[in-house]
Amino acid sequence: MGVKNLQQITEKMIDHGRAPDTPVALVRWGTRPEQEVLTGTLEEIAAKAKKAGFKAPAITIVGEVVRMREKLRWFDTRPLFGKGILVTRAADQAGEFSAMLEELGATVWECPTIQIVDPESTDAIDKAITELSSFSWIIFTSINTVQHVFARLNALGLDSRAFGSGKVCAVGPKTAAAIAKHGITPDMVPPNYKAEGVIEAFRSMELSGKRILYPKADRARDLIPKAMAEMGAEVVDPVAYRNILPEAVPPPILQALEERKIHCVTFTSSSTVDNLAKLLGENRFLHLLDGVAVAAIGPITGRTCRDLGLKVTIEPTQYTIASMKDEIVRYFNSLHSKEEK
Repeated sequence: MGVKNLQQITEKMIDHGRAPDTPVALVRWGTRPEQEVLTGTLEEIAAKAKKAGFKAPAITIVGEVVRMREKLRWFDTRPLFGKGILVTRAADQAGEFSAMLEELGATVWECPTIQIVDPESTDAIDKAITELSSFSWIIFTSINTVQHVFARLNALGLDSRAFGSGKVCAVGPKTAAAIAKHGITPDMVPPNYKAEGVIEAFRSMELSGKRILYPKADRARDLIPKAMAEMGAEVVDPVAYRNILPEAVPPPILQALEERKIHCVTFTSSSTVDNLAKLLGENRFLHLLDGVAVAAIGPITGRTCRDLGLKVTIEPTQYTIASMKDEIVRYFNSLHSKEEK
């Protein structure tokens, strides 16, 4: 940790027989996403460190092993190394996405902008669950819906058998996987993971007189129930869960935004955009995200970003966090390529 005394240390090493051109590497915050490395020779490293403003905590590596760095390095060559990314998903859902980004070298800041809670009254969802066997189709649009429906199913002393002969539609592979954990293989997973895709998938079916259960979030769009009703179906759409606003943005997140340590902000729903704007205040929201790459998971979320004055720079064609991760990598790779030119 002798960065402060590096000049004296290197001079003493040379005085005692080390060659002035011996390779040296300084490693700051080793094995962490903010790792920094400075290389040089024994006679020049102190001057280079002073010029670069290189500070402790750092270790100094002296010897021929330093020449192996270009051949062996992998940690700081990952595609998102050195990038700060803000994840705005609910606290219990951020982990998977954060892990994906960290694996690629990013420094991830989790700022939950949604708190997911039960509906104020469970009467409507409980009534629908006791009538499950009367529905021809049950449509699940998110993992949250699956979790809350099965939580109520369990609270009522029921299990997957209550579905009877009803068919299940799952929006997206993650939702399908969540349903599969309960022993149910979805009968339909529309290729387009949004409300319009669900409607299109049902358009060729005869729905007259059919009962459809559409458990939803409290702020969900009414596009699906309206379209299904127009096709002749009887749609029951009880609220399965609510999205509420957390109390505040954590102080470390504010500091990271103010110090420009965050290079990309990710939004996985319109609620995450609206809520971050509410938590920060509109003017502060636009100020703190000025110059920050904005990633929106799909067109609806993207439109909400634009309506609030943000420029969306990353928007995957597949509306999944895996696709958004890939697009974030592509975006920063393209920036790096332009800088090299």
